[in-house]
Amino acid sequence: MRITSKGQVTIPREVRERLGLLPETEVDFVIKGNAVQIVKAKGRSSRAANVVGRIRGRATTKLSTDEIMKLTRG
Repeated sequence: MRITSKGQVTIPREVRERLGLLPETEVDFVIKGNAVQIVKAKGRSSRAANVVGRIRGRATTKLSTDEIMKLTRG
């Protein structure tokens, strides 16, 4: 594994899948002696939480959740 001129390293697919490291996942680097450990960042919003946060309060309809569900199910 090599570091690019921009300091980037590709995390192998098997590692990403096993640890659930999806695109936009926040990570931290932990230095232990002469080694670096990559860990999921704690206390930060997930990608889904960020998306929900951006659209929260933008609805323009006065329909209830039950009415919306009825419309989407035909």
